[in-house]
Amino acid sequence: MLNRIWTFFFIGGFVAAVGRTLTGHSEVWREMVGACFDMAKTGFEIALGLTGVMCLWLGIMRIGEKGGAVEFLARAFAPLGRRLFPGIPEGHPAHGSIVMNMAANMMGLDNAATPLGLKAMGHLQELNPKKDTASNDQILFLVINASSVTVVPATIFTYRAQMGAADPTDVFLPILVATFCSTMAGLLSVALLQGLRLWDRVVLAYLGGMTALVAGLVAYFANLDQAALEAQSSLLANALIFGLILSFLLAGLRRRIDLFDSFIEGGKEGFQVAIGIVPYLVAMLVGIGVFRASGALEWILGGIRSLVEMTGSDTRWVEGLPTALMKPLSGSGARGMMIETMRASGADSFAGRLASTIQGSTETTFYVLAVYFGSVGIRKSRHAVACGLIADLAGLIGAIGMAYLFWG
Repeated sequence: MLNRIWTFFFIGGFVAAVGRTLTGHSEVWREMVGACFDMAKTGFEIALGLTGVMCLWLGIMRIGEKGGAVEFLARAFAPLGRRLFPGIPEGHPAHGSIVMNMAANMMGLDNAATPLGLKAMGHLQELNPKKDTASNDQILFLVINASSVTVVPATIFTYRAQMGAADPTDVFLPILVATFCSTMAGLLSVALLQGLRLWDRVVLAYLGGMTALVAGLVAYFANLDQAALEAQSSLLANALIFGLILSFLLAGLRRRIDLFDSFIEGGKEGFQVAIGIVPYLVAMLVGIGVFRASGALEWILGGIRSLVEMTGSDTRWVEGLPTALMKPLSGSGARGMMIETMRASGADSFAGRLASTIQGSTETTFYVLAVYFGSVGIRKSRHAVACGLIADLAGLIGAIGMAYLFWG
């Protein structure tokens, strides 16, 4: 999939450049070649600048992991997990793997979440009577993973910091609401098709409590003027994030772990991640740069913008569509689109913040499906793709709504 998308950027750029040349804009070829070199340099500089922040966050996350944050979340959400997956027998190891995977995802620990997720999918496959067809429990598990239940979107904070955002964490609350929307939409769509008993008292308590909390946040901030909203949301987001860091440190002290060595251990991993991402980031940014320099991206967005204008609606959200359209297909592509949007419009622009919020609202649906189902040999995904895309759409709508509420 990623190979096709990357190739499309160059072929689409070539076709658009030919069209512009025929209309007298022969400078497009110079601009496209220039974009190749400029974006290669930009990609390297971004990846290099990410090193320090990635070391910071992964160091803190490693302390939280060793301090028991994942286990705490696993215990907290275990009663909900047992009721959402009725096909798993009581005491089966699949329950523990699923809850641990969800907890790791919530903490943004991708390095821990994926192995736990693959292990959980393997346990679910043991219970699956039709080995080539996804079971109900496997579909729900995949959709929840694809909808990205993320509480700490540390990677997005990192990119925003590198792109010059004045307050990199100002997207924290909008992302939290958007990812909640995507997760709830995915869960409800699967529940409707599978006949899950969401009216169970325990399920209602969990989902109702989370919904009330998110709705309360939205209602509170919706009644503030723009200046007060920005000031208070920034205060709350940064206080929550620092409070989370402090809780990790205290949990580590409680378990008597070596905080400094744990931080260094995670920091080394952050350094390796930042360096390892260089070729991928350069490749994707060069492709996107060529596509934009050719005029192809603006033609597409211009067409959509014209259609939106015909309805009399505001068109600023259209600038976030490249990230949204890429997100279900390619995580690297969506990340590249987000960075390009921030580079072109500014990290603190409406478009830059919207793209960041969209990036954090969901996971890469088709990638998750390919990895998780592919690991156990499932070929018939049934309604998994449809429910995953419903979650993606809900996340996009939530992200747009939050962008207008916080920065509109």
